[in-house]
Amino acid sequence: MSLVPDTNEGKILFFQSKNTPWAANAVAIGTTAGAVTALATKVTSAQTKLAAAIAAREGSKNATADFKAAVRDMAVAGSDIIKQIRAKAATDGGGVYLLAQIPAPATPTPVPAPGTPTVFSATLNPDGSLKLKWKCANPAGAGGTTYQIARRSGATGEFVAIGVAGTRSFTDTAVPAGVASVTYGIVAVRSTAVGVAAQFLVNFGVSGGGEMVASVVSAPKLAA
Repeated sequence: MSLVPDTNEGKILFFQSKNTPWAANAVAIGTTAGAVTALATKVTSAQTKLAAAIAAREGSKNATADFKAAVRDMAVAGSDIIKQIRAKAATDGGGVYLLAQIPAPATPTPVPAPGTPTVFSATLNPDGSLKLKWKCANPAGAGGTTYQIARRSGATGEFVAIGVAGTRSFTDTAVPAGVASVTYGIVAVRSTAVGVAAQFLVNFGVSGGGEMVASVVSAPKLAA
């Protein structure tokens, strides 16, 4: 462990504490009164400079806080004027932007249509309803997507709309009795666009334990 502390403040306190005993015993400890007096002067100088440094740091913190507050106030005022310019341009045309020497807002890029449902699963509940789940990779910014679900008995025939889901799951509570399979058509819909529909065939059977089960036996395919 070092005799003299590592920190600047620690060094000052250490040598300050030695002034009195070293001055009283300068010759006996192998030094001189002049050396101890010179050290005492340097301790005082270091203490003064430390106090000044602390005051400067505090002043710098206050100045930085004032600077950031001023920039915030400036940005708010400037943003308000930009809003006023855009409002004026909306009624008077793009020439307003030329006068203000700021660019006109970029035309928003249309959000692509929702994705296509895939990775379909079906679980037969004890009450006979069928829990459907799927995945759908929708584009970024495609909020408000819902899913329209249709069903037909077997692998052919007409689809009948059975509901709309706001999430990637749906419970069919009216599965036709006695059918060996049903096909579901699911399409993702947004207020401004419709995705590509997908169809999923679900077969019904009996497990080894004699219980009714449902299984997806066909890979997803695009609806015609």
